Amino acid sequence: MPARILVAEDDVKQAQLIRIYLEREGHEVQTVADGRSAIDRARASRPDLIVLDVMMPGVDGLDVCRILRVDSQVPILLLTARSTEEDLLLGLDLGADDYLTKPYSPRELTARVRALLRRARAAEDGRPPLLRAGGLEVDTARFEVRVAGEPVPLTGKEFAILAVLAAEPGRVFTRAQIIDRVFGFDQNVLERTVDAHVMNLRRKLERGHDGGRYVETVYGRGYRLAARPPGAPAPDGGTR
Repeated sequence: MPARILVAEDDVKQAQLIRIYLEREGHEVQTVADGRSAIDRARASRPDLIVLDVMMPGVDGLDVCRILRVDSQVPILLLTARSTEEDLLLGLDLGADDYLTKPYSPRELTARVRALLRRARAAEDGRPPLLRAGGLEVDTARFEVRVAGEPVPLTGKEFAILAVLAAEPGRVFTRAQIIDRVFGFDQNVLERTVDAHVMNLRRKLERGHDGGRYVETVYGRGYRLAARPPGAPAPDGGTR
């Protein structure tokens, strides 16, 4: 299905090339050349996906990610010349859903865009709109998470991982299963990338709320949402 895509790239020729390839896929494409414009345009037009260059004048792509993630779960594909693992993990931690290192093939870019859009739509269509576990609420229709009624801002990948776990509380998901459901087989995702997302997810869920642990580590296996999270009633009707 066609999508509305925002391309933030300060290299005019590169931005035009991306536009041509994405428009061939049937998408509606807007382009901006700096970070501040990317933030303003994203908030005004609410695109279905953002292609975001890291190195831009004014506000760089990493800061754009961080700022947009306060109130948006729009899928973000980072374009970066930084190829170290630390740089790539930083981009993911700040809210990017995927990344391409330069130089890259325009065909690979369009394939990554298709994969991100496919997973975003599957997440919307394949789950109940509201998942509850104890004091935790995961609203998959609005991409909102609340703990004890208080909103918790998450990145796109953090939200997707939590939605997978919350759909079946108590079930252990291996890192490979999480990669399959959240990232897809078409990406070379490291298990430690999953660990980094889960670490940030756990920190956000537990900070300043009821202090309980929702996401549990099952050593040697993977992760699960607590079968009886904090605030959930005990079998006898009370709480423990």
